[in-house]
Amino acid sequence: MRTSSYSVFLALVWMVCPTLHGAETSAPDAADYEQYEQMVTRAISYLTAKGQAEDGSFSSQAGPAVTALVATAALRHGRTSSDPLVVKALGYLDQFVQSDGGVYRTGSLYGNYETSIAIICYAAANADGRYNERLKRAEAYLKGLQWDEDQGKDPSDPAYGGAGYGKSKRPDLSNTQFFMDALQVLGNDENSEAIQRALIFVSRCQNLETEHNTTPFATKNPDGGFYYTPAAGGSSMAGVTPDGGLRSYGSMTYAGLKSMIYAGLGMDDPRVKAAVKWIEMHYDLKSNPGMGEAGLYYYYHTFAKALDAMQYDVFVDRQGVRHDWRAELRDELVRRQLPDGSWVNDADRWMEGDPSLVTAYALLTLAYCKPQPIVDGP
Repeated sequence: MRTSSYSVFLALVWMVCPTLHGAETSAPDAADYEQYEQMVTRAISYLTAKGQAEDGSFSSQAGPAVTALVATAALRHGRTSSDPLVVKALGYLDQFVQSDGGVYRTGSLYGNYETSIAIICYAAANADGRYNERLKRAEAYLKGLQWDEDQGKDPSDPAYGGAGYGKSKRPDLSNTQFFMDALQVLGNDENSEAIQRALIFVSRCQNLETEHNTTPFATKNPDGGFYYTPAAGGSSMAGVTPDGGLRSYGSMTYAGLKSMIYAGLGMDDPRVKAAVKWIEMHYDLKSNPGMGEAGLYYYYHTFAKALDAMQYDVFVDRQGVRHDWRAELRDELVRRQLPDGSWVNDADRWMEGDPSLVTAYALLTLAYCKPQPIVDGP
């Protein structure tokens, strides 16, 4: 098979970078590069030809978020802000910029989610600084939504530090991870007050009793994993244990772990250790552990972001099996890609029956899974 210019480039990087040579490293072959490029090209071709409406939107019935996710995915795969798909998508997204700095559909209950996704998209398209002022105002809007003293909450409240949907009147880990993702791309690090407040909430979403988590759920299912929210009586999408504990599940555990890394916690922190132990026991790419196929592509994206943030090339599970998780995830996505280049989840909970959304998730996942030389260890 003839390799592409991208494949040749990566192969040359491998040959000329002496720090990557040695017994502890291995390099992918040309077929890996070729397969990866084909997968991405087919997916973006699908989105361009079949997913995008004349007004530039993707799945407009869902508001601006799906469009922002697709544009971000294209940008992360080398498309520029002048690419026709991106230009049209950004033009559509622009109409949702509100006077308060948020980016959301008028009357929406999803201001945190929609603005967080829009921030990530605009930041990816901001190479020339055209969105600097917009991002600054969106950041202020987003921080204003956080459940803190301004919302009448103090640090003892289970809701403190989190972000959520307006309709639920309480924060959750899914919204909080998007909130932290958005702040992180804007340059907020572990020294950010908003990030540290979010860490208080994230720690309380973990099935682990520590000085950071004294909620009643922490002792009922102490497996180190994460669930949806401890606020407003607590909730887990994976259900409850017989004694009322909240079951941990994959997508939230990776979301919690990633968020803790963003907040500056290291591998020696008991919260991180417990989360990694849970992942060692539940490493899986066939399902979203604890949820089956529900939310599978959201899980893939969060899985990839978390292990990339951990700087793992190889992950070792409880049985001692060593996983090149990027290669395994690529293989799983190759297997699941449909003939037209899209992905879709037959378990359509959380909109995963929508091929535009799911294809965006898959492309965003693949952005963390480019073939590369790996080091056998963290």
